[in-house]
Amino acid sequence: MSPVRKPYKVLIVDDSAVVRQAMQTILESDPDLEVIGIASDPFAAAEKIRKQVPDVITLDVEMPRMDGITFLRRLMAQRPVPVVMCSSLVSPNSETLNLALDAGAVDIVCKPELGVKGFFEESCTRICDTVKAAAQARLSLRTRLPVEKKLTADAVLAAPTPQAMARTTEKVVAIGASTGGTEALRIVLEQLPENSPPVVVVQHMPEAFTSAFARRLDSLCRVTVKEAQRGDRMLRGQVLIAPGNRHTILTRSGASYGVDVIEGPLVSRHRPSVDVLFRSVARVAGKNAVGVIMTGMGDDGARGLLEMRQAGARTLGQDEATSVVYGMPKEAHKMGGVEEQLPLDKITAAVIRMSVN
Repeated sequence: MSPVRKPYKVLIVDDSAVVRQAMQTILESDPDLEVIGIASDPFAAAEKIRKQVPDVITLDVEMPRMDGITFLRRLMAQRPVPVVMCSSLVSPNSETLNLALDAGAVDIVCKPELGVKGFFEESCTRICDTVKAAAQARLSLRTRLPVEKKLTADAVLAAPTPQAMARTTEKVVAIGASTGGTEALRIVLEQLPENSPPVVVVQHMPEAFTSAFARRLDSLCRVTVKEAQRGDRMLRGQVLIAPGNRHTILTRSGASYGVDVIEGPLVSRHRPSVDVLFRSVARVAGKNAVGVIMTGMGDDGARGLLEMRQAGARTLGQDEATSVVYGMPKEAHKMGGVEEQLPLDKITAAVIRMSVN
């Protein structure tokens, strides 16, 4: 009989007493999480960490005496602990997002929208899942170069037909990632040449933060990176990032590919969902696609990648050694959706190779 795993220990750091209470209520609704302390500022947090080191910290950005970014930098330099930055959904600051990711934040969540009906039906589960995933993150791998029914992609798109689309000369690349993916995607996309095949990405991230994330990548990469919009065409040398809180699907008109951004329920507890994107690619691109599943907790994308492979697409999975959280790639590999499993620094070259063969 296997031993019962203890809950992950969480420290909440936020200057708002209301938010602290809301976050504590949310996190303690999950039996796998235990709030061991709350702090109103980084100085109080430091004292609590000296007495008991948490498995994960939720950290506000703007606080008195010391801001969250400064505290995060000091924490990572002295005693690294996985940190989930908490920010408001309203008017997210792209510079703040960039600073948080660069300072070592594992992930970002939106602060609870207090009083909004239905919050606990979706956001509660997503916050808990994000915090649990961060608690499992291996910080040494950050390379520097819904309590509801878990729906499948059937809730958004019908399954692909058995007939895969005939091969054409144009290829498209679909990538899915979650926890640890912000830095992993940077590493992969920075290596893409200017004339690379068109890429569409689902990175689990809150609404309104994906546009800032896309701008950050655009400033670092040779390819153009932008947040996907309805009707965007898939162009060589361009990467489209699925917007938060919307599903992004691949479309086709004649010989041209594009994307649509649509409403829909959470799929595999996510919106956007990697499974939804991958299924759409299997349906409309078939053999003309390359699919990549990267670091992240859970199994979003595993079924979709298998559907892509069954439709004739080439498929890749990030290996365990370089994944911050080896969840999504592991499940995809177990299901048989991964044709080739590779370390992070080998993925871009494999994508290019598979796009021309």
